[in-house]
Amino acid sequence: MFAHNKKLQYSVHVEECNPGLANLMLEQFGGPQGELAAAMRYFTQALAEEDHGRKDMLLDIATEELSHLEVIGSIVAMLNRGAKGELAEAVAAEADLYRSMQGAGNDSHVTQLLYGGGPALTNSGGMLWTAGYIDSIGDPSCDLRSNIAAEARAKIVYERLINVTADPGVKDALGFLMTREISHQQSFEKALYAIEPNFPPGKLPGKQEFANVYVNTSQGEGDMRGPWNSDDNFRNVDDRASQLAMDGGDGKPSVNLSKQQQECLSAFAGRTASETDSNPTTGAELGKQDY
Repeated sequence: MFAHNKKLQYSVHVEECNPGLANLMLEQFGGPQGELAAAMRYFTQALAEEDHGRKDMLLDIATEELSHLEVIGSIVAMLNRGAKGELAEAVAAEADLYRSMQGAGNDSHVTQLLYGGGPALTNSGGMLWTAGYIDSIGDPSCDLRSNIAAEARAKIVYERLINVTADPGVKDALGFLMTREISHQQSFEKALYAIEPNFPPGKLPGKQEFANVYVNTSQGEGDMRGPWNSDDNFRNVDDRASQLAMDGGDGKPSVNLSKQQQECLSAFAGRTASETDSNPTTGAELGKQDY
């Protein structure tokens, strides 16, 4: 059960209306790294979580993400408030209204014309929010790693928004939201490392002979060595021939077919075979012009 408090988690003071900036803010409202995606990711994970501690953490963070959605949505609405009234009441000439929505670097018609100045569940490019942003798979070690990455990506988007924002009040609020991403990332990391062992994900250990092998498939100028492929951590496979059929087999696919299946497949292959010595005239040749 949820209960709403009318106070925002962080006070937001907008210096002046800016529809173009409002449009950029939608990235953290309805974008893939935004607050709604985060809330839905953690909320659905919590419902399926069997560990009581992780369940409690996920519900706490999911609910906080909804409060962040409210903060971002409020910023979008306030940045659009002046233009909202002007557009609704047509106080300016048509050309002036159009220029205000389509000025240099301004694509604010997404929020103004289509959504009346309110926050929309789209990203800054107008693409509708989708549940496809949620990448949970139901294994705690996998999902926690994904959550850590999601918080990191969200922090970077907030940094970019701060860098394009001149409004001090908006900068301040975005700084708070960015900092909360750092806190959540730490919580998820602590929860991940509290699972021992947590790598590799899942139950099956993998085939030991391939688990610590680095296959150098991109060779040439620029080859580098580091902890990701060092001899201390991996057995490097540089030889091209050794990279093929690493199981020791012939490297060819095979399937067992019944006699009837084989007969049908042979008949199909024969009926659809290409004549390699033919040279048919094509439609492209009939329609081309001589140059």
